[in-house]
Amino acid sequence: MVVLDATIVNIALQDIKTALHFSPAGLSWVVNAYTLTFGGLLLLGARAGDILGRRRVFLAGIALFTVASFAGGFAQNPGELLAARALQGVGGALASPSALALLMTMFPDARERTRAIGLYTAVSIGGSAVGLIAGGMLSEWASWRWVLFVNVPIGAVLLVLARAVLPETERQHGRFDLAGALTSTLGMTAMVYGFVHAATAGWVNAETIGSFAALLEHDHQQGKGRR
Repeated sequence: MVVLDATIVNIALQDIKTALHFSPAGLSWVVNAYTLTFGGLLLLGARAGDILGRRRVFLAGIALFTVASFAGGFAQNPGELLAARALQGVGGALASPSALALLMTMFPDARERTRAIGLYTAVSIGGSAVGLIAGGMLSEWASWRWVLFVNVPIGAVLLVLARAVLPETERQHGRFDLAGALTSTLGMTAMVYGFVHAATAGWVNAETIGSFAALLEHDHQQGKGRR
């Protein structure tokens, strides 16, 4: 489901643009909002699983992903859809690392674990290809909104089965680097915004320069922190 949503909206982008009146530059954020929050918060999601319990964090991530998909399907303007896509990314960042960690816990035998990881990898790779096909079919036969709604029944079934099947893991002591996760995500967002904005406004535009300046300042602060 997490990999599926990285690609399923791609085919529906033109319908989304028409329905919600996105600008050409703004339309790219339907994809960017998901991938940036997912990638930027992935390490934080893994750390949360260690500290709070992986089953608990997995369930929270799937629940957030499902609710965000439901809300995004009802979006009436670009802001609502982008917020829903960003929340999907947060949910995916919580659920994805915990899913793999739980898989390792459930199959202590090396042979069974290898087979389980193989199936996990096949499903992950398949999700990307299925997303493109499903996005086209849903947009053509139903509505672009169903590229988001399709996650709701999947998420609901996952929540029920996970509670019955998945074991909870032992909680570890530690702390969250919330500031680091947020600043890294914001730094990547500034870089992507700079490139997207430059395509329409030019490289000498104040907002373009400001976004890259923010990225450089972020890198400078990160360098000071490492020293």
